[in-house]
Amino acid sequence: MTQEITRTEHSVLTRQFTVLLSSTRRGARLARLLTTAHLGDWGLPTGPAGHIVAELATNAVLHGRVPGRDFRLRLAVLRDAVLRIEVTDARGERLPPVPGAVDLPAYDAESGRGLLIVGALADRWGVDPGPVPRKTVWAELDLAP
Repeated sequence: MTQEITRTEHSVLTRQFTVLLSSTRRGARLARLLTTAHLGDWGLPTGPAGHIVAELATNAVLHGRVPGRDFRLRLAVLRDAVLRIEVTDARGERLPPVPGAVDLPAYDAESGRGLLIVGALADRWGVDPGPVPRKTVWAELDLAP
């Protein structure tokens, strides 16, 4: 199910896009493509957000996958000043480390840098547990120059 909402409340424009995607590599790739397409349509920069979605969606597929369950991507523009990216998966018991507590992987490791990339690109990021059995990993980008 895909939905896009645009509304004006008290002179504040809010945009939101939500989609369920299969917990597969293809679903993770589609999450990034849909993000860049929607942000482009909204006239917003796509670079950092596309990379953040790629990392969060890949983590949902690799670490948050439950067979037969999808992951959810949500993009929201808050107060025309913040882009909030949320990726929700069905593995609430597997929480990533809190921001600032992500260890550097070994120099020759082939993975383990996703949340470091998210932390470098996002203005803020974190994890919201629940409702059981889910968790949401989110990142925010300030849109104001």
